[in-house]
Amino acid sequence: MSRPKPSWLAHISAGLGLSALLGVLCFHFPELLTSRDFRAVYTEQFARNLLLFGLVAAFVLGTVSILRDRGKRVALVGVGSAALAVLLGGATVHFDKIESTPFSLGLDWFVISLFFSALVFIPIERMLAVRPISPLRHAWRTDLAYFFMSHVLVQFVLIAVTASTSTIAAFAAFPSLKQAIQSLPIWGQFLIAVFVADLFQAGLHRVYHNVPWLWRFHAVHHSSRQMDWLAGSRIHLVEVLMTRSAVLLPLVVLGFSAPAINAYVILVGVQAVLAHANLRTNFGWLEYVLVTPRYHHWHHARHVDYMDVNYAIHLPLVDMLMGTFKRPPSGTWPEEYGVMKLETVPEGFWKQTLMPLGPKKVYADYVGRE
Repeated sequence: MSRPKPSWLAHISAGLGLSALLGVLCFHFPELLTSRDFRAVYTEQFARNLLLFGLVAAFVLGTVSILRDRGKRVALVGVGSAALAVLLGGATVHFDKIESTPFSLGLDWFVISLFFSALVFIPIERMLAVRPISPLRHAWRTDLAYFFMSHVLVQFVLIAVTASTSTIAAFAAFPSLKQAIQSLPIWGQFLIAVFVADLFQAGLHRVYHNVPWLWRFHAVHHSSRQMDWLAGSRIHLVEVLMTRSAVLLPLVVLGFSAPAINAYVILVGVQAVLAHANLRTNFGWLEYVLVTPRYHHWHHARHVDYMDVNYAIHLPLVDMLMGTFKRPPSGTWPEEYGVMKLETVPEGFWKQTLMPLGPKKVYADYVGRE
């Protein structure tokens, strides 16, 4: 007996209801649950308006789903979460002065980023899909868990990365080089930073693929059996720390200005999502200049000819210099994604998180198992 198709309205209601509840908690405990750096990006009124929209939409869509008898349990999660959010103050919740704390979670960063990412990419992927994939595809909950953890723990990651890079950078000062780089306009620094960072990133990326114990961490990322905007979030936390440290270190050592580094960080976030997105757009000759979805999709292909190529995340030029550039035939896309030995990576966020830390084994419940 085939399983009934999941209700879009019910899941949207649940997503908005839970997000609204998290948003209310952010208003109650801003110093603990919101990112200090991200708070500077949006206003309190913007957050309240977004919260109000989420509450209303969760109630309306959830109620419609319940009345249609489609996904009632999921819809009740949305309506119930929204009701609890209203009981806790809703969009009129009292907002106390934010006290300083040594650390905080990026719950606001998770909610806002998820809302706008889904709002932009889900419709685009529906219209320009390489192959039709439901946003509620198999293992979407696993990838959402990675998305949640990477955003909520953003400050802890930044603290760890900053500590590691600052310690090493202190032993490698090049005053004249720093002065030369900082004398350039911001756009010039940005372009050089993209090249330098991608060179280090691609080098480390290739090491991940060729050093067995590091591959076990990176295999988590390659275990995605379907590619879309959310699939790129599937990265082991250890790999996140190693990659961000390796990429930011040369930028700090060489003395790039803060605005140039911040611009690069924004580019990383945007292009990492785009590179994994389910978009069939033909970029033509731009595939020789910028890493496009098709270029990176072939890096994820479960195909022996593409196991050791296309490591760059920004510039194919970096792969050309490394001898790992391979442009697939025009208009072609991988038939299948994932690691070559599917049985070596288990299903589920927690099992995948623990997998590289334990002995090698074959899993009965592995990624992509039919």
